[in-house]
Amino acid sequence: MSANLVALAYLVASVFFILALKGLSSPLTARRGNFLGMVGMTIAVVTTLTVTKNWMLILGCIGLGAIIGAVVARRVQMTAMPELVAFMHSLVGLAAVFIAIAAVNNPVSFGLPAVLTMGSKLELFLGTFIGAMTWSGSVIAFLKLSGRMSGSPITFRGQHMLNLLLAVAMIGFGLWFFFSDTTNWTAFASMTAIAFVLGFLIIIPIGGADMPVVISMLNSYSGWAAAGIGFSLGNPMLIIAGSLVGSSGAILSYIMCKAMNRPFLSVILGGFGGESGTIIIGDGEQKIHRSGSADDAAFLLSNADSVIIVPGYGLAVARAQHSVKELAEKLIAKGVTVRFAIHPVAGRMPGHMNVLLAEAEIPYEQVQEMDEINSDFSDTDVVLVLGANDVVNPAAYIAGSPIYGMPILDVHKARTVMVVKRSMAAGYAGLDNDLFYMDKTMMVFGDAKKVVENMVKAVE
Repeated sequence: MSANLVALAYLVASVFFILALKGLSSPLTARRGNFLGMVGMTIAVVTTLTVTKNWMLILGCIGLGAIIGAVVARRVQMTAMPELVAFMHSLVGLAAVFIAIAAVNNPVSFGLPAVLTMGSKLELFLGTFIGAMTWSGSVIAFLKLSGRMSGSPITFRGQHMLNLLLAVAMIGFGLWFFFSDTTNWTAFASMTAIAFVLGFLIIIPIGGADMPVVISMLNSYSGWAAAGIGFSLGNPMLIIAGSLVGSSGAILSYIMCKAMNRPFLSVILGGFGGESGTIIIGDGEQKIHRSGSADDAAFLLSNADSVIIVPGYGLAVARAQHSVKELAEKLIAKGVTVRFAIHPVAGRMPGHMNVLLAEAEIPYEQVQEMDEINSDFSDTDVVLVLGANDVVNPAAYIAGSPIYGMPILDVHKARTVMVVKRSMAAGYAGLDNDLFYMDKTMMVFGDAKKVVENMVKAVE
């Protein structure tokens, strides 16, 4: 294939990628966006195969990866989706590092001069350290999300100073590599090793409540790592695809931080959620909550005119989305107006709740984002909260609270609130929730799926 045709094919693939991002911006068009993205990637891969002599080896690797990916996709549960995403980000970062190492070792095979130019060294430096930090940071995110490591922030004295010193040392070795007349493996290896360590140290102090931001941030990192390597290889497709991923991930990180009222640098430099919640108020008095049964909840729901259902991570853990759909259908058949309220950071990754509800084929018109539905809570008869905690915590309105200023779903303004939880345990941010102790609130304890199934049976 001629250079002009290759450039044209890459341009077409890029257009498909842009259309894919556009489609993924809404649940209504997300499936179409995924399809367009796959079409664009197919065009890009086929085009790349036409300009390489090692296409058999590449096809073999693609086949092996496809088999592994298909097996993992079939076995993974929806609750494990956030850690799967983190794991995939780590692979992108590691791939960028391996490509950079290969390019430094044998630049001629990548179409680079035998003695790397300063421009090539700069590109390899950027791609390598971003990729290394993406890999190690994603590994920590995976361990935290999967429960293999504590979700609480891990901090120690002098942590920020250590991170600063390591960052300075990494840049110093990068400059040594950059200004060396020949390939300086000592500088390159040292810079790469420090970047791996720095990735670990940056993520461990971030608490579970900030994990949605971490996921989107690592997504951005992986894109910039790919773009950096694309410049090194002179591959416009890799540059475009990486830039799209990097910029969209950065925008998503900003949206997540805004939804949590959290400065981006604050998330990166510290994380919150280290303090355990308590049910003891300042004067030592035990807080009192009111509890009820699934039958009680079903009675209130059946006699309401309007109901808003707020899904949270507890719904994902119990895999209750299909039961919730059945409950909603029964209520709608009785003339009850039912809607779903989604907080931008509900669950453990951006869009987690939207994916769960889409899997249960709940109509998109019933699902509304926080900004659309928040003003309606005060006119709503009953709100059913399923496993959500921090995103409905009115402590966000109390000055001095760790989540003060964080936009929340104003569930506490509804006439009646029912909360389905396994226990009174604090949420992922480690904070007690005053919503659970309000006179208008009824707690229903148990597995969300079983509780909802009992509600379905009890609805007349």
